[in-house]
Amino acid sequence: MQKYQSFLAEVLIPEDILKNRIKELGVQISRDYEGKQILAICILRGGVMFMSDLIRHIDVPVAIDFMSVSSYGVGNRSTTGQVRITLDLTTSIGDKNVLIVEDIIDSGNTLNSVIEMLRTRNPRSLEVCTLLNKYSRREVDVPIKYCGFNIPDKFVFGYGLDMDEFYRNLPFIGVVDLEKYEAEI
Repeated sequence: MQKYQSFLAEVLIPEDILKNRIKELGVQISRDYEGKQILAICILRGGVMFMSDLIRHIDVPVAIDFMSVSSYGVGNRSTTGQVRITLDLTTSIGDKNVLIVEDIIDSGNTLNSVIEMLRTRNPRSLEVCTLLNKYSRREVDVPIKYCGFNIPDKFVFGYGLDMDEFYRNLPFIGVVDLEKYEAEI
């Protein structure tokens, strides 16, 4: 038995549903950017699996780069409100069609800070694609052009999202039973 099964409250989004929706997003992005090139910026670490699968379904030229942004302390399950860029882009985004690829948008504070910073670098366009949107927790409105799933205010993990840096490798999005998880650690 995998350790996560003891604190998995439910599978919120199964693997097949994830795959189908990501393919749909890729088709939609391809249609919207027909005849153009995209620079997809993955927000690390949670966005890696999503971006890897997403770009396989985009049929316009896609370049990639990565940013690491932190607003959580180690072991925290809520944002501190202080955003730090821990790894910046290696590519200039000036005059490029930039697509920010994010795993989950919660309060919106972190992504809002990233958008504001990237706008100062003069991209031709700047759009957001998120796998998960937890709108009920939103504190700052952020423009989301592409959204995989709107989810309830539950603590989720799997498919790139971690539980204290583990379980990102699971092929589904699960909901954590925090009482059971905390009893185990």
